[in-house]
Amino acid sequence: MLKKDIQIAVEKGEMLPLMEEFYTIQGEGYHTGTAAYFIRVGGCDVGCHWCDVKESWNADLHPPTHIESIVENANKYAKTIVITGGEPLTWDMGPLTQSLKEKGLRIHIETSGAYPLSGTWDWICLSPKKTKLPVEGVYEKAHELKVIIHNKHDFIFAEEQAAKTNKDAILFLQPEWSKKEEMTPLIVDYVMANPKWRVSLQTHKYLNIP
Repeated sequence: MLKKDIQIAVEKGEMLPLMEEFYTIQGEGYHTGTAAYFIRVGGCDVGCHWCDVKESWNADLHPPTHIESIVENANKYAKTIVITGGEPLTWDMGPLTQSLKEKGLRIHIETSGAYPLSGTWDWICLSPKKTKLPVEGVYEKAHELKVIIHNKHDFIFAEEQAAKTNKDAILFLQPEWSKKEEMTPLIVDYVMANPKWRVSLQTHKYLNIP
């Protein structure tokens, strides 16, 4: 059980359950191949069965960390910061993004959109999940829609999600890693037949980097 003052700070977004932070190459989506500092925040109730960071789900496992410390570390490494999770919008992202902006940093978020958007973002990657659909306001703000393809029905889901997303969002289909041998050829064929979509791969896994 958190002390009351720490609990209040977490609720205000002044402290966040930090799982990990690291400098690497963005492996997925529009910014693939670019250097970025990743801040992974614990806590997620979306529950994707194929999630590769299930250890992020329980926020209680990750120590509440002052955002000043998070920002100080991020500012040492990169001009582009990616906030990911878990589901970062579980928490109020306003204080963290404001502090990062004051350092002149560019801020991206990777989110399922399951909670209302908080914070100020230069790039929003919306990756919707069937288990807990995005709230309406996130669709219109997304710069990028990235749908994970685990089975053939996910193509139908992808089109349903694209129909809700703003017309300027860049659309990606990405094979779920454990099904990549089976699904990648189907994605290639689908994108060739429906060229509004692009292929996204988890290139960091092929490169064996975080």
